[in-house]
Amino acid sequence: MPEPTSVTDVAGGLRSVGYLPGESTALVSFLATKLGKPVLVEGPAGVGKTELAKALARYLDRRLVRLQCYEGLDEAKALYEWNYRKQLLRIQTESAGTGWEEVQEDIFGEEFLLRRPLMTAIASDEPVVLLIDEIDKTDQEFEAMLLELLSDFQISIPELGRIEARTHPVVLLTSNNTRELTEALKRRCLYLWLDYPELEHELGIVRLHSPELSETVARKLVQIIHQVRELDLKKPPSIAESIDWARALLLLGASDIDHAVFRETMSVIVKHRTDLDTVAERVGVKLEARVSDRPAA
Repeated sequence: MPEPTSVTDVAGGLRSVGYLPGESTALVSFLATKLGKPVLVEGPAGVGKTELAKALARYLDRRLVRLQCYEGLDEAKALYEWNYRKQLLRIQTESAGTGWEEVQEDIFGEEFLLRRPLMTAIASDEPVVLLIDEIDKTDQEFEAMLLELLSDFQISIPELGRIEARTHPVVLLTSNNTRELTEALKRRCLYLWLDYPELEHELGIVRLHSPELSETVARKLVQIIHQVRELDLKKPPSIAESIDWARALLLLGASDIDHAVFRETMSVIVKHRTDLDTVAERVGVKLEARVSDRPAA
């Protein structure tokens, strides 16, 4: 697929693969493809940060290489590690008179290297989209290790030297903003803040993924979702859960979201026991009141 030449190209391309971007999302995505800079995407959980990377990969027709971050992640799991078993077998098959220098040169070649996601993206012959997901779950030491890769798209391996990118990946780092990232990391990135979308934008997303759902039900669904997010919950419903709820209502053949339908399907969007009670009390009661307020036929 040809590289996008405008923000409009990117916006249309993302829509074509099922991702409805806002103006800033389309702009930053376009700049990432043209400037070759990584993008740091921050925002609460469930607003479409990871999905943006997946959509870019589909739109650009590139393979998605994903590094899922977690506490304690180290270079061996992120960059590379040596295949010690294979090295040991090679040492054992060397003749008895072979010196250590010759053996060392032999066993520290690329054939003994196990590539992890970061090195896979750098060494790929075809351009990829690299997703470094939930970078805020790692520590500052891991961030420091990333700086060379994000600045120069290269990796230094003591035994082999410097390995430079064969192609230029589009890189997205996501963060749920659970800790402050270092200034050194932020300097190397474009920045995009994603929040829960406005009502009309989310309605467009729901309609994009569930076009069979009536406009009336879809709008009511989004209105209820926004009411639920205003509550003090352990986990507010994500955009993906809005889409799941729309699909569930379609399967059930719901023509409206009344109190009964809401109570039956509430667990699609609310995933904590205490949240269920809160939502049932605050939002469910409102829906029930609306039904009781209707004039009798």
